[in-house]
Amino acid sequence: MTSQLANEDYLLKMKGISKSFPGVKALQQVDFCVKPGEAHALMGENGAGKSTLVKVLTGIHQRDNGEIVFDGNSISPANAAQAQHAGISTIYQELNLIPDLSVAENVFIGREPRKMGFIDWKTVETLAKDILDKMGLEDVDVGEPFTRQSVAVQQMVAIARAVSISARLLVMDEPTSSLSEKEVGILFDVIRALKKKNMSVIFISHKLDEVFEICDRATILRDGRLVGEYPMQDLTKLKMISLMIGRDAESVLERKREAADGLGDRQAVMAATGLSRGRKTREVSIDVKTGEILGVAGLLGSGRTELARIVFGDHKQESGQIKVNDKPVSMKSPGDAIRLGFGFCSEDRKEEGIFPNMSVMDNMTMAILPKLSKAGVLSQKAQREVAETYISKMRIATSGPDQLIKELSGGNQQKVLLARWLCKNPVLMILDEPTRGIDVGGKSEIESIITDLADKGVAILMISSELEELIRSCDRIAVLSEGKKVGELNAKEISEDGIMHMMAHGHDAREDVHDE
Repeated sequence: MTSQLANEDYLLKMKGISKSFPGVKALQQVDFCVKPGEAHALMGENGAGKSTLVKVLTGIHQRDNGEIVFDGNSISPANAAQAQHAGISTIYQELNLIPDLSVAENVFIGREPRKMGFIDWKTVETLAKDILDKMGLEDVDVGEPFTRQSVAVQQMVAIARAVSISARLLVMDEPTSSLSEKEVGILFDVIRALKKKNMSVIFISHKLDEVFEICDRATILRDGRLVGEYPMQDLTKLKMISLMIGRDAESVLERKREAADGLGDRQAVMAATGLSRGRKTREVSIDVKTGEILGVAGLLGSGRTELARIVFGDHKQESGQIKVNDKPVSMKSPGDAIRLGFGFCSEDRKEEGIFPNMSVMDNMTMAILPKLSKAGVLSQKAQREVAETYISKMRIATSGPDQLIKELSGGNQQKVLLARWLCKNPVLMILDEPTRGIDVGGKSEIESIITDLADKGVAILMISSELEELIRSCDRIAVLSEGKKVGELNAKEISEDGIMHMMAHGHDAREDVHDE
């Protein structure tokens, strides 16, 4: 897309911004500009470069190349304080205010008005109240501790702080993540009021409805590169999703794995009805049959991982029911799920999967050590036999069972984690981003293992942010959006077009796809 940076009507112009970390090019020649008095969406999936770009802007990271022009002046903030001094204020999802101070103290901390050398507390409270009153928060007692306020009011206090320092640009990173619908409405009213006063807002959110409601333009990043800058009236939700994930919404890819005949007649290994937990999982119903791969699709924040953790007993459901082989069960902990024959591979392999300083053999067999022991004594011979069997069967590239798992590639570490559960002969495997961070060859091998498991009768619940991966592997795909299941596609209906329609349009999407 043609750059608009030649136009002088911009409060912020970031031109040719590049930033690299060891082994990663986080930003590559990115242009980003914001007009005075606009709300500008910064969009992209995980790893697109949004956070890095904001951290470069606010002085947390130093750019490798490029230029930042703010309010007509070239700037190079070395830290967040310098960016704030220039007129750029950031409100993160986790507010960086002081809970034990009052509302007024948080608004003016470090800049308290003084009289005769002493802090003028009366003026502090008067000025803070004046700012909050103008934001529509007349009922807030500015003398009360910050912690007594609701999350929404705390968010407004952070905005009031930005207003008090005469910030020209407000960066809001997932500002509605903990707000109710009513509170979101209040926040948006405040943003509209700020825009009328010529303050600009960079709005980062995974909630497309909110982006389309409050934003004037959008800049979309993908893999550290600029995709383009668009007026919101030129975008639809479907087009935005297509631009974010980098594929044509109208294309339909061939599935490598044909759907098994007669899946509808098979018994559901696990059937969940009306699962709810806060706003992240809201009355979701899914079932997975013997030998079936059920995919779960959705954008970041749609509730995919939360759903998986409820099914595995890691998060307790607030309502709903789970049945295993048509019998109601209570999932109070992962131990309950494991006893029922469930296995779980987390998306965070390094933090929640492997034990890096232990061997491949120990990582692989830790779940079945009681079976490999007699009278409380571990049979190292039996343990080694199991490890060697799966190393061979799964073609794990290792020097041997005693090699430290941290020395293996990501793909081979994932194979070890899969083997850990296969040792227990699971009836259901829950796989959260099973190929994340794995090279193309490793992905193909992992997908092949997953398919083989299903062919042997194991039920698979598979979460992936890569639509092509879901299309290649799955027999059915459930689509989530903002904690709700908005649709489901069977084998004949699965396509990128169909999935993205559901992501963008919810329950009506199925009919939309069929009508075309």
